[in-house]
Amino acid sequence: MASTIKVNTIQNTCGADIIKESSNTITIGASGDTVTLASGASQTGFGRTGTVDWQTGSIKTSTFTAANGEGYFVNTSGGAVTMNLPSSPSAGDIVSVKDYAFTFGTNNLTIGRGGSNIGGSSDVDITSSTDGAALTFIYVDGTKGWLVINESTDTSTALNPLYVTASGGNAILTSGDYKTHVFTGPGTFTVSCAGNAVGSNTVDYLVVAGGAAGGYDGGGGGGAGGFRYSNSVGGITTTSPVANSTGLSVPATGYPITVGGGASGSTGHGVSGSGSNSVFSTITSAGGGGGSPGGATNRPAGNGGSGGGTDRGGDSAPQIGAGNTPPVSPPQGNPGNYHPGAIGGGGGGADPGGAAPVPGNSGDGGNGTFVAPAFFGSSNAPSYGCSPSPLAPNGRYFSGGGTGGHNPSSTPGASQTGGAGGGGNSNATPNKTAAANTGGGGAAGDAAGPVSQCGGAGGSGFVAIRYKYQN
Repeated sequence: MASTIKVNTIQNTCGADIIKESSNTITIGASGDTVTLASGASQTGFGRTGTVDWQTGSIKTSTFTAANGEGYFVNTSGGAVTMNLPSSPSAGDIVSVKDYAFTFGTNNLTIGRGGSNIGGSSDVDITSSTDGAALTFIYVDGTKGWLVINESTDTSTALNPLYVTASGGNAILTSGDYKTHVFTGPGTFTVSCAGNAVGSNTVDYLVVAGGAAGGYDGGGGGGAGGFRYSNSVGGITTTSPVANSTGLSVPATGYPITVGGGASGSTGHGVSGSGSNSVFSTITSAGGGGGSPGGATNRPAGNGGSGGGTDRGGDSAPQIGAGNTPPVSPPQGNPGNYHPGAIGGGGGGADPGGAAPVPGNSGDGGNGTFVAPAFFGSSNAPSYGCSPSPLAPNGRYFSGGGTGGHNPSSTPGASQTGGAGGGGNSNATPNKTAAANTGGGGAAGDAAGPVSQCGGAGGSGFVAIRYKYQN
């Protein structure tokens, strides 16, 4: 049987109010009293006041996982410690931490994300390296994740700057606060620290594919390898017009590097070979498209990063090789050229202006595009790429198209030039090969003599990765 007791005030034996209701306000305890829940009891409905229960009875000296509503004293005097935040937090969850021995500067505290963002970033766990630091984390939502509330409005101000740290490559060039890893062949770019937003957490890339071969017997020039490039991490004021303004984030792992080979020179009337792709992470540059062979009709030039040119027989524009295949943005290359006469069309290059099919000069290879010397550390960096530089005197050019071939009996003295950036030149002997590690297209062979008829090989590709490693 239920019972009801109706009172407005409960007093202790001394006559002091311990529970009192007045105008719907209930007061528990009197001045100087302590209100305590019994051991094992719990409360609901009161909510938290933005504070934590400090775990003074357990000083943390090794890796542990924090719980909502708790604060921890962490002693790193014996070595670095990791505190993992709760793995399934709810909005309003709170965790605090304090440097117990003022040794975070010597042995850092790492705060593990627990699978959630910290300050809106999922790039990396964060590190506190300030002696005596005290941090309070509040979980807000899935977008921002955990925010530090006892610093400024930006969580990053509570963090120690971390910078990308990596190894790998045929050479590592350093200039000021930046490093560039150069790959002239296959290898692995190994990231041991992904950095954070306060230091650096992205890299820029230069990924050049292998160039295609020029056509046989007065055929079209080989298309240049695809050219993909970003300029986002700073320190470079002059850049290619096809540069991507967004770099790549690089979680700590190994990234296999593929440097595409140039196609072997053509020795017969078959379709000329295409270059091979170059790859870094999510960036793939496509090999150049082969030039069509001379003395044969209805053999379209190859598609690729840049397309191959048509043969000297005057094949029409539809026979040229398409560039930027497969398509990416910004475009990685241009189509090849054609010439309505006795000169083969030049291979396409990476220059955003392309190379229009104009009679009289469409046998020239399409120009490549440039990368400022600062990308390689300084103007004295090793001379990767070519720099015949009417457009940018200090630029290093990549991905120039190869020249078309011609028939000396029909066009005596005809002279075309390979595109800036390693494109092969049909006036060269014996095989019109494009420059190595430029992605240039090979030149087509002329319609005279058994050796001169051979199309030149494409130039091999190139990969470079640049990042800020200190401040």
